[in-house]
Amino acid sequence: MTTATLAAKAKAAGISEEAFRRWQARRRWSRAALVYAVMLFFGILLVGPLLFATVSSLKSDPLEYPPSLNIAQLDPRNWAAAARLGVAGARDRWFGGFAPGAVVPFEVRYFVPDGVEAAPPEVVVPRRRPGAGLGAVLRIDFAADYASVSDVRLVESQAGTVLDADGEAVPGTFLTYGFEITYEGEGPEVQRLPLDVTASPGVRFVGSTLAPTRMERRGRTASFDDVAPGVLGYVFHNYVRVFNEVRSPSTGQSLFLNWILNSFSYAFFRIVTSIAIATMAGYALARLRFRGRELIFILVLFAQMIPDQVLFISNYLVLRDGLIDFGGFKLSALWGQPGGLLNSMTGLVFISALQTATVFMMKQFFETLPREVEEAASIDGASHWQRFSRVVLPMARPALGAVVVLQFQGAWNEFFWSFVILTSPEQVKTLPIGLLSFRNTYGGIGDWGLILSGAVLSALPVIVLFFVFQRYFLEGVSFGGGKE
Repeated sequence: MTTATLAAKAKAAGISEEAFRRWQARRRWSRAALVYAVMLFFGILLVGPLLFATVSSLKSDPLEYPPSLNIAQLDPRNWAAAARLGVAGARDRWFGGFAPGAVVPFEVRYFVPDGVEAAPPEVVVPRRRPGAGLGAVLRIDFAADYASVSDVRLVESQAGTVLDADGEAVPGTFLTYGFEITYEGEGPEVQRLPLDVTASPGVRFVGSTLAPTRMERRGRTASFDDVAPGVLGYVFHNYVRVFNEVRSPSTGQSLFLNWILNSFSYAFFRIVTSIAIATMAGYALARLRFRGRELIFILVLFAQMIPDQVLFISNYLVLRDGLIDFGGFKLSALWGQPGGLLNSMTGLVFISALQTATVFMMKQFFETLPREVEEAASIDGASHWQRFSRVVLPMARPALGAVVVLQFQGAWNEFFWSFVILTSPEQVKTLPIGLLSFRNTYGGIGDWGLILSGAVLSALPVIVLFFVFQRYFLEGVSFGGGKE
């Protein structure tokens, strides 16, 4: 806006030119603030479920109602206590444990109303398995077989009051009891040290060295899944369980780790095959002139409209029967699968190697590149292959970045073909099928912490990859929709 126009508008508004400038600046800032507020609202709306699931995955009871963000796992005081107890249990402040020679000190605090006779709480190290599902059938060492609990002693007694449900002060005494859990003699290092502390009737639990996992028997029993967890073992308890409890009963290997490695392997080979096929096919359709080129491009577009479920039976039979049979020799034997390609990563890669959407994207991108660059290389004596590999591909990095993100996301979240092809054993499954096993195994008993932890871990690689390739992804998508 010119100075004359600004002065005219300020005069028409009946204010000074400087005041009019300040008013315009405030209006620009208010518009920008409104735009950012709207973007923030929709960002929270879209990311909110993931954030809520992440916080809930840290809880001991994700099903608590009403839901709260004030959870014990996010309290720094519990972090410090978990680290101290982990060092006392196994000299490991991060993941804790219970090892020979350990002496784990612990305290609990109660409020005893006047007129109620209190006795020292009953302390028991229970013989408790870590969870249901596969954790219920694995052979494990129990801390109860090696732990000894000392006599419970009164550490502190202090008069005070608390408020009841009606907001009235109730006089009484705060009592703090202490004891030690020791590991005497020789034996294996145990991963978890569970504990149950039961108070006498009429006594109210106030606190303990480490926040309890849950309160049982109408608030009389403070139950702890692990009183020597270490700071990471405490905060990320459910995530540690995902890797430790979900194991193969036959081999003892972590199934969740196998599922992750299988998904990464499948994503890697799918990206490599998709890039190899899509770049060469896209370049041929964009630059080469040959008979039937338009027909092939129409078939590429038509193939994008056909869902996988339509081709399910025919593709399944091809994989089951080993591709093509030449007088008893099956082509699948070249990949070490003479009986067929079911229950193998080779079959999963084979059935999804050709992605027509990536062919279309690369063709559209190659058509946006200037032909003059290739013509200059041709004048210098470069062949078709040299122009493609040394000139065109380096210029196609935005489109290749988009292909990497889209193919990784598609492979990582692949469910239909993984569910059809990878049926047994458990070690060959990919992560989405493994999460389905979580749902079937742990959902029925309400152990949603384990399910949420697995779901959050499955979402992290896609999020990280998108942020790494964000610039290439946006450029590739915008160029992929252009035309010559």
